[in-house]
Amino acid sequence: MFRKIAISAVSALALTTSVAFGAGTEGHIEDVAFSFEGPFGTFDEHQLQRGLQVFTEVCAACHGLKFVPIRTLSDKGGPAIPEDQVRAYAKQFTVVDKDTGEDREAVPADLFPANTGAGAPDLSLMAKARAGFHGPYGLGINQLVKGIGGPEYINAILTGYTGETKEEAGETFYENHAFPGGWIKMPPPLADDQVTYQDGHEATLHHLSEDVSAFLMWTAEPKLMARKEAGFKAVIFLIVLASLLYLTNKRLWSGVKGKKHA
Repeated sequence: MFRKIAISAVSALALTTSVAFGAGTEGHIEDVAFSFEGPFGTFDEHQLQRGLQVFTEVCAACHGLKFVPIRTLSDKGGPAIPEDQVRAYAKQFTVVDKDTGEDREAVPADLFPANTGAGAPDLSLMAKARAGFHGPYGLGINQLVKGIGGPEYINAILTGYTGETKEEAGETFYENHAFPGGWIKMPPPLADDQVTYQDGHEATLHHLSEDVSAFLMWTAEPKLMARKEAGFKAVIFLIVLASLLYLTNKRLWSGVKGKKHA
């Protein structure tokens, strides 16, 4: 009897917690045709540069990229920013010197600084930490077809605000149809023309969100293009090897298989 009561109490507590925090309620995620998707997709370096600008001017106020070396901004397959510009970009950050313990200007060899002041999560691996697409339970068909959908999840959050707010436990929550549970503490971070792109590209909300989502995909998978290239070469090698093995086997056994038995 006591066991049944305890189980009922635990179930009620779990249900209450689920309702309060929106657990198990998935938001609405739209698929986006990013250039890096698919086996032959590649990062658009101009989009990554615009995404870096959005992160620097907007997102960096609350979020950090503590696992990303600044020098990688000049890497091939990434934003491909000239090294002299990367050095100039690094100077805007202040880091603590490991040897002297004093503050100094950052250099390309340093990591992006962590930003914990606002209590916001680090965005270095966010595009891999979040799944935007889910298939039938246990199958993951949507993820097989569309991918995990991390960039789409970020894009959906940034564009999913409805403008409605509510007060709860002294905190302001903002309605967001993409966030699990429907309410999020982060205010809408982006708006039309909030950033003036250096390349003159249109800066609507959707462009801003897609560009920074693509940039965060690159921070999470900076070697994505190299991995795809290595995988493509491996597949070609296996096809050639399998063909040679087949022809060798056919030649070795042709004299035996070709004989007619009486």
